[in-house]
Amino acid sequence: MKTRRYRAPQIQGILRQAEGGVPVAELRRVHGMNSASICKWRANYGGMDVSMISQMKTLENVGRRGSAL
Repeated sequence: MKTRRYRAPQIQGILRQAEGGVPVAELRRVHGMNSASICKWRANYGGMDVSMISQMKTLENVGRRGSAL
């Protein structure tokens, strides 16, 4: 199964489209994604701006690597 990694500006743009009234079915078709992804992004990134999403992803990556501070 092919997985995609969306960058913070892409996530933010898709969430703004969803908030603007674009149906989730349309977003799924245009971006080739699952509706669960949009719901998950709303729960995780709702109300954040691009820089906050980037910082959060960076911290998650550092945590995965097991970096000792």
